[in-house]
Amino acid sequence: MTQQHILVTGAGGYIGRHVVAALLDRGARVTAVVRHMRAYRIDERATVVEADLLDQHTDLDALIEDRPDAVVHLAWEAGFAHNSPVHMLRLSDHFRVLSHFADAGIGRLAILGTMHEIGHFEGAITADTPTAPASLYGIAKDALRRAAFTHLASKATVQWLRAYYIYGDDRNNQSIFTKLLEAVEHGKKTFPFTTGTNRFDFIRVDELGRQIAAVALQDEVAGVINVSSGEPVALRDQVERFIAEHQLDIQLEYGAFPDRPYDSKVVYGDATVIRELMAKQD
Repeated sequence: MTQQHILVTGAGGYIGRHVVAALLDRGARVTAVVRHMRAYRIDERATVVEADLLDQHTDLDALIEDRPDAVVHLAWEAGFAHNSPVHMLRLSDHFRVLSHFADAGIGRLAILGTMHEIGHFEGAITADTPTAPASLYGIAKDALRRAAFTHLASKATVQWLRAYYIYGDDRNNQSIFTKLLEAVEHGKKTFPFTTGTNRFDFIRVDELGRQIAAVALQDEVAGVINVSSGEPVALRDQVERFIAEHQLDIQLEYGAFPDRPYDSKVVYGDATVIRELMAKQD
């Protein structure tokens, strides 16, 4: 089998580094596009290019001069700040970059999405679940998804990778797990918490990287693909497990905060497609 060449944008980010490593482990040749001063984060087996991908003066043709078989588009700003205006302000730049790659003849575009496109929903999210995003992050991602399938799918295979609740490598995100570690470092013995009864789809970032790599290296499966565990877990159980695994000397203060009224009681991704794909490749 011919070695595939994959270009990964946002390769220096929280998810990107794990995707790059997973692609390399599967035998791909990887060009990792990172912002300035992020090259140190990348697996040394990859070819690293420092560039501001969304800057209109960036030479996109130079990025794909050594023509990749696929682009994995992970680049995004303020991913942990769901109502930052930057999501909408940068939306057209994402579309411009992806359109350029499609027009240049790149065969596959694997684009990172989010369950926040869906908005409030109870149960298993499928590829056909209607979207009603309630944050600027979700709105922007949903708009890019719609534009990609409307305008780009006739030029390239579009794979929309819908991610869920990600943990692991917790020094490099802004999750509740990060906040727990910081609380312990500051000598806190209790951590204000909700009831923790809502159930979500948690996935380790390294497993997410493997799932994204598996999708990007094939063209038989396209469309919206849940990259997820497919298993809803109570937030309190996930956090208690994290505390035990890391031997943290801290207790959750249940009920200190009310449950957010807009959070779903149970929501998770239907992982049928990704499980079948992973089993086939393994």
